[in-house]
Amino acid sequence: MSPLLRRKSPEPAARTVTLVGKPGCHLCDEAREVIVRVAAELGATFEEKDITRDEELYRRYWEQIPVTLVDGRQHDFWRVDENRLRKALSG
Repeated sequence: MSPLLRRKSPEPAARTVTLVGKPGCHLCDEAREVIVRVAAELGATFEEKDITRDEELYRRYWEQIPVTLVDGRQHDFWRVDENRLRKALSG
């Protein structure tokens, strides 16, 4: 693809990583550890949403939790691949 047609990715510090999960979920705990580490290293914002408190998130992601979103778009589910997340945030 021509460099002129490629969209420039935002800097990692301008990115937001969202973990969609629920309390007591061991996979969510594991995902959180990876996301917090990578977000801190790259300066990205981290936020967490509880599907038990949001009906739409519950309907959408119940069978996939934990779900990782990057800038509001689904990136991963069940497990977080640290290298893949790092690459997504670095553009």
